[in-house]
This record gives sequence, C-alpha cells and structure tokens, in this order.
Amino acid sequence: MEIRPILSALLRSKTGAVLVALQVAISLGILANALHIVNLRQAVAARPSGMRDESALMYVQLRHLRSGDHNEQLAQQKAEAATLRAVAGVTSLAFTNQMPMTRSGSTNSVAASRKQLNQSAGASYYFTPDSLVKTMGLQLVEGRDFRPDEAIEIDNDKDSDEASAPRAIIITRALGKKVWPEASSYVGKTLFFGTGEDAQGGPVVGVVEHLQSQGAEVAERGDYSTIVPMRLTNGFGTTYVMRVEAGQLERVMKEAEAALLRNAADPMIVRVKTVANDRIERYRADNALSWMLITVSALLLLITASGIVGMASLWVTQRRKQIGVRRALGARRVDILRYFITENFMITSVGVFAGVLLAIGLNQLLVSQLEMAKLPLNYLLTGAGVFWALGICSVYGPAWRAATISPATATRST
Repeated sequence: MEIRPILSALLRSKTGAVLVALQVAISLGILANALHIVNLRQAVAARPSGMRDESALMYVQLRHLRSGDHNEQLAQQKAEAATLRAVAGVTSLAFTNQMPMTRSGSTNSVAASRKQLNQSAGASYYFTPDSLVKTMGLQLVEGRDFRPDEAIEIDNDKDSDEASAPRAIIITRALGKKVWPEASSYVGKTLFFGTGEDAQGGPVVGVVEHLQSQGAEVAERGDYSTIVPMRLTNGFGTTYVMRVEAGQLERVMKEAEAALLRNAADPMIVRVKTVANDRIERYRADNALSWMLITVSALLLLITASGIVGMASLWVTQRRKQIGVRRALGARRVDILRYFITENFMITSVGVFAGVLLAIGLNQLLVSQLEMAKLPLNYLLTGAGVFWALGICSVYGPAWRAATISPATATRST
C-alpha cells in the first residue's frame, strides 16, 4: 500500500490526527515516567532490612510506671526476658533499644579517628547484651558475634561517657565502606562515636551484610548501623525482640503480653508489635504512590484508546461514500482494513516520537529537581511498543466496520 495517498488525506483533515498524536505523546511522556517512579518506589519498599524471615519476628515494648534503682531495673529486665523466653514457640530473644523501620531510635555520628574535623557518617545506634545477629537473623559476613563478657551495664542517669565506651562493635558493610573507603576488611579497626579527644571508640569485631536504620532512609545512609554490647537502665523504656516458630506468631503475641502483665510486680504499659507490620507502615506512602500512579497510567491508556476509537469511528462515518467507491472499484475488505490501520499507525508513530522526547524532558526535570534516577531506555522502548499496539487494537474495530460496508449501501448515502 502506498503511504502517499494516506498522508495526503491526513493533511487535508489534520485536526483530528494532530489531536490523536498529541494525546499519544502526552500519555507516553507521563506513562514512562510514572512506571519508572513505580519501579523505584517498589524497589525501595522491597529493600532488605537485614533481618531474616521478618514474618517470624515480633517485639515487645515496655514502659514501667515505677522505676527502681539501677540494680532493681537490671533484675527486672532479666526476669522479663526469662518470662518471655518461657512462652512456648519463642526460639530466640534479645534485649534492644530500637528496631529497624520504626522511625524511632538513636543515631550517633561516627568517625575513623578522633582527629577528624567532621564525622564520617551518622549511624543508627543499636545496643544489646544478647545476640541481635542470632535473634534478628543478621548475615555475618566478616568477623564474629559478641561474646557474653563484652556486654557492659550502664546506668543512664549516673555513668559517665568513659564508662559507656564499647568493648566491641558490629557494623554494617555499607557503614564500613563509608568510614574506610579504601579498606577491604573492617574487623580490627577502631570506630569512634563522635570526633575530638573525648570521642569514645571500640574495636570492630564483626560486619553484617545489612541492618536498616530505624528511619530506613531511602539513600545509602539507611543501611548505616552499629551494634554495641550493652544493657541500659533509666532509659526511655525496654524492648525485647523475639523470633518465634513458623505459624505461632499470633498466639505468641497474645501469650507474651499476658505473661508479662501476670508476672509484673508494678504497673506497666505493654505494646506488642511485628516487624512485618513495621514494614507495611514504613512503606505505606511508597505503596500508595505506586498504586496511584498505576491507576493514573491505566486511565491514560483507557482515555487514549477511547480517543483513537472515537476518531477512527468518525473518519469511517465521514468516508462511507469513499469506502463504497473503493469497494465498487475492486478494493477488498483487507485493503480497507489495512488502509485504516496504516493511517492510525502513522499518526501513532508521530505521537510516539513526540512522546519519547517529552518523556526524556520530563525525566530531566525530575532528576534536576527531585534527584531521581535517569529514565532507562527500556521504558521508552516498552512505552512505544505499548502505544503502537494500543493504536492498532483500538482502530481495528472501526476499521473492520469500514471494511464490511457494502458498495451499494455506501454509495447510496450522501
């Protein structure tokens, strides 16, 4: 089929063709960037926290309404831990001060040397006298876990900074790369909390692959974390993280709360939460944005398809006599069908090329203003293919109706 007659017909009545091409261009420009954002948000929401099998992890937060002295609180913490370990289905337990993805906890500045003028990074500060590596299921990639004799007991109201100097530190691989970018191994190095002569430091004894911060920031700093072996009293509450047997989580949550309240000597507030729920809450906005963009993209495709169908149907109505004459002169149904599909493909192609340019321009704006990643080429190629396919599918119905018009019927209508 010759393209020239089709092009001539479009140039004589170009308003409709321009509108369809413009609609395709705008839809493609928005769709490519929207799906790119969806992919980025979903990748963020699926980031590993470092904790193995999050569905088997829960934690209990306690707020005591009456606090005893340092020794009483130590005894109380150990009694509470024993109570929780005795609940059927609990396989591991660790005292801790905070949990990943909760948006609540402590962060310290860290440095490779006291002589640094500026910190190397801000790192999430976890502490425990137990094994978070075991309970959380962290992947130890270098070094070892803490030994029991390395844990220190600190009275937050009385002990000085010197007393809280850690005897050992576990860090994440990401933090190690940030603090010692030229090193290939971090075990044995001394990490300092803060800078200056008063900064307290300790030896790095282990490195874990991942442990998200309590804020779970999107940037690389979301994986900057430290763990020190320490038990604290006179803090802001007590937290115990527990790993439970598969399928026992709901039961253990109820029994753990009941056991704590039953054995408590003084009133306290108990909150039982799951890591799986923390992930849902942390990434609720990301998932909501993803679904909103998916909905917008689906509506754009529907509107674009409707526009193509409507315009093609109008052209069929306007060209009934022309179609009838062509059929009377020997044009087959397949020739009429091919004519309209080719015409639409040409219009869609103009819209696709314009849409690719629009998508690139829009992405450059997002990169410069929001520090987003550049739009990969495969989104543009996939988007182009989708709109070419959409154009052909949308015009097929009106084109088929045009091909079935009989010459006698078409030539009688004026």
